[in-house]
Amino acid sequence: MVRRNLTGAHYGLTSWLQQRITAIIMLVIAVAFLIFVVVMATTINSNIVSWQNLFQCTLVKIFAQLFFAALLLHAWVGIRDIWMDYVQSNSIKITLHLLTILWLFASLIYSIKIIWA
Repeated sequence: MVRRNLTGAHYGLTSWLQQRITAIIMLVIAVAFLIFVVVMATTINSNIVSWQNLFQCTLVKIFAQLFFAALLLHAWVGIRDIWMDYVQSNSIKITLHLLTILWLFASLIYSIKIIWA
């Protein structure tokens, strides 16, 4: 009889790709934003109104939301693997997974509220 262990971080390539792709998305958006901040800081008209106008642009809101969605997926993959690798009790592991999912989902809802409000 073969006993299959259904716990543990045996996701392999999928988890690895998710981590790398989300990291690249966050890096590209962060570098683009940093470049914009440097350019904005060198201009004479950098005031609160120009920043508010920037974040009223739909494209900026889309990229900001994409950044936070990538951040939350990146966090989920990392935290999930930690729980699966280092927590021995299945009941505690499921509880931690559930709490992590609820926290990340609440963070996603909050980011949508902040960015799009």
